[in-house]
Amino acid sequence: MKTVLVGINSKYIHSNPAVYSLAASCEGIDADVEVKEFTINRTTDETVAGLFDAHADIYAFSCYIWNIETVRDVISDLHKILPDALIWVGGPEVSYRAKEVLKEFPEISVVLMGEGEVTFPKLVSEFAALPQFNDMPVSSDKSEGIVFSKCDDKLKQLSETVKGICVRTSDGAILPENPSFPELVSMDSIPFWYSDDEGNLRPEFANRILYYESSRGCPYRCSYCLSSVDKTVRFVSMEKVFASLDFFLRNKVKQVKFIDRTFNCNAVRTTQIWEYISKHDNGVTNFHFEIAGELLSDEDIGLLKSMRPGLVQLEIGVQSTNPETLEAINRKSNIKDLRNKVLSLRENGNIHLHTDLIAGLPYEDFESFKRSFNEVYSFGGHDLQLGFLKVLSGSPMERDAQTHDIRFSDRPPYEVLSTKYISYAEIRRLKAVEEMLETYHNSLQFTNTVEFLVPLFETPFAFYETLADFFSLNGFDVNTPSRTERYSMLLKFTESYRPEVLPVVKELLVYDLYLRENLKSRPQFSPLSEQDGGSVYDFYRDEAKIRLFLSGYDKYDTRQIMRMTHLEYFEFPVWDSAKLAKCGQSCGVKKYSVLFDYSERNPVDFSVRTVVFADM
Repeated sequence: MKTVLVGINSKYIHSNPAVYSLAASCEGIDADVEVKEFTINRTTDETVAGLFDAHADIYAFSCYIWNIETVRDVISDLHKILPDALIWVGGPEVSYRAKEVLKEFPEISVVLMGEGEVTFPKLVSEFAALPQFNDMPVSSDKSEGIVFSKCDDKLKQLSETVKGICVRTSDGAILPENPSFPELVSMDSIPFWYSDDEGNLRPEFANRILYYESSRGCPYRCSYCLSSVDKTVRFVSMEKVFASLDFFLRNKVKQVKFIDRTFNCNAVRTTQIWEYISKHDNGVTNFHFEIAGELLSDEDIGLLKSMRPGLVQLEIGVQSTNPETLEAINRKSNIKDLRNKVLSLRENGNIHLHTDLIAGLPYEDFESFKRSFNEVYSFGGHDLQLGFLKVLSGSPMERDAQTHDIRFSDRPPYEVLSTKYISYAEIRRLKAVEEMLETYHNSLQFTNTVEFLVPLFETPFAFYETLADFFSLNGFDVNTPSRTERYSMLLKFTESYRPEVLPVVKELLVYDLYLRENLKSRPQFSPLSEQDGGSVYDFYRDEAKIRLFLSGYDKYDTRQIMRMTHLEYFEFPVWDSAKLAKCGQSCGVKKYSVLFDYSERNPVDFSVRTVVFADM
């Protein structure tokens, strides 16, 4: 008997830890278990064809709010062409509404609820022992649903003996859950699935983000989160954690994302892990952690600030700064203290910092959210995610939705439409602000320009809101603009709202553009003159200057070096925000040279190395 675990990811670079964990848990049982991964960006036909070619008896899908629509389409077609194949589902999107799922998806015979590392191998083992899977292998020419019907007795038996499943027989009968969730799994019992027999990284994980779980559960009870349902936090032993870290570091994995819901809920373990990766840093691997910023101690901050740039990145959920909102969603946070801690981490510039906000929470109206936005923006994070409340099945927020008149879409991801406190029109306005935030802040492509422009408006929110209005007024919100068009649009925006700083913004845009990309053709708004162009060539012909500013380029000739670097002249100190803000327009009296070296990039914000010197 063959079982295929199906992971449908948002991008190829992602891997699905759930299906690999279940596959690894099946080692040692007499059954053929295989993992197949796809993405939501592939067509249904392509995914169905890939599963058909696997010729499996059982297809088990991992379901989430962001892939359930794709899963729905795939299993519908798959069942039509392989009616004798059994279809099982599991994951957070189906665990808390198993009976509804079976009613909604007539093709599904089993819903696994909660953790599957014990339940799934038991089911596979039981079905592998059934004689019909040996006598009647699934093939494309069968269309009677014979195997499905012959499994009824086993399904009825398992529904009584196996915890954490909900099943339907071939006649459509949905049997009682037994009970709704299984017993919690010991974290040390879960196999490590990234290694081959020689201790090397398995080839299917090369050049992908790897996900690692050192704990399950969360001590917090945030009402919008399903992690609040699991009231027990369980940890992998430190011995196993260190062995896993050794593996990632030895194999020079590019990025490892810890999927612990609150990584730093245990201060001792947190320090041990951060000290370990700092001491054994291989200069390549980046580790991502989702943390509660308010739990950071001075010692934590000191340790983090001592690390190599790019070794660690942190995601810090703030969600709101409204005290009434925080209390309603069961979060407690000292916003002033949290801000100081994030600002302290930002000082060194060695850690990428991601902060989160959620629109649509109880007691948060439009004006309150603007205040939350402005406060969290002042934290100085590299990435501020303006998210929107998702009302998840099984979460306390679902229970409280009626109290706060939270209206949300019936379609995944069940996103908020309006509440007692914020209207649909205001949610739409925040969506437009989110788009501008993603384009001009979170992309890190306009950092210096935006840093200069934001203080010219009443608040950060006012800047992005005005920018969103400008996009809409000019029809820029209809089509997705190209990367270079986004620079031109920001220039037009400045010309409309702050024309007095247009000369400065032109140079800032040029600086930001070359910080990220060595363009083959110059942007139209570049103030570089033909005379400057001649001076650039003179610079590259001066070997003494090349040796002074560009070490490691000895083996290249002038034309090669010109292609690998870029020299630009500026009248304003666009690389120094403090100096630029202080002197304003009066800066434009002296010519500076900036050399962009594309052989070296900052691992935190991805900008290239620059060398600034006076007029040469």
